[in-house]
Amino acid sequence: MSNTLKPVDQMVPGANLAAYVQAVSAIPLLSAERERELAEDLYYNDNLEAARELVMSHLRFVVHIARSYNGYGLSEADLIQEGNVGLMKAVKRFNPEKGVRLVSFAVHWIKAEMHEFILRNWRIVKVATTKAQRKLFFNLRSAKKSLSWLTAEETEAVAADLGVDVTEVQRMEGRLSSRDVAFDSPIDSDDDDAWQSPQYYLEDQRYDPAVEVETSQYQENSEAALHSALSDLDERSRDILAQRWLAEEKATLHELADKYGVSAERIRQLEQNAMKKLRTAIAA
Repeated sequence: MSNTLKPVDQMVPGANLAAYVQAVSAIPLLSAERERELAEDLYYNDNLEAARELVMSHLRFVVHIARSYNGYGLSEADLIQEGNVGLMKAVKRFNPEKGVRLVSFAVHWIKAEMHEFILRNWRIVKVATTKAQRKLFFNLRSAKKSLSWLTAEETEAVAADLGVDVTEVQRMEGRLSSRDVAFDSPIDSDDDDAWQSPQYYLEDQRYDPAVEVETSQYQENSEAALHSALSDLDERSRDILAQRWLAEEKATLHELADKYGVSAERIRQLEQNAMKKLRTAIAA
């Protein structure tokens, strides 16, 4: 067995995919008895040679699964390598006492690794992050091969079938129908085409130097005008504004009325006149 496995053990799918597929297809399948024997040896004795033989004999299944994801525009060799990682994780966790074949157990792990790879690399912008979105991404995309935009009835049927909200189906359909656009214009683009790039119409004005200077000057001028206006008020008006607006425990009209020996209505008038002068000075 070791002589048969050595050449494949030294290969990776990316080096020569056709040769790799031919080599793994030539590795004989394990009988149920042999598989259980190897699985028990690994599970109870940590025999790495048994793990190696289990992995090698199942590489053909990884290739078969990888080919079902060819429509995503990603390298088949990369998908196979990711699937092989999932296969190794499955072998490591396989319990021969559960009474199932390794291939049935490993399918979940193989697909999980491929799914992660596809979601990371299919687009620059992630299209699926939640569990519901991931489920929709793979199921809805296969359904869209034979459908245009989903009708209301089809959308509800997909949502019910997958156990997700209708809004999630609609949102994912829109994401699948969109495409990534580079923020910058291509290097070789001319002036007639460059203006269409997002960098020209998605500018962040918050950090525009001109806007920053204008805002800073406005604040400085407003503060200067405020201080100037306050200095022009009489001492009583300044105190009323301070007690009514700047103190932690704001004074009431009646408290200030008692302090200055006038009516609460007079305090209110003084406050309003002082505020009017401040607004006029700041607006000027």
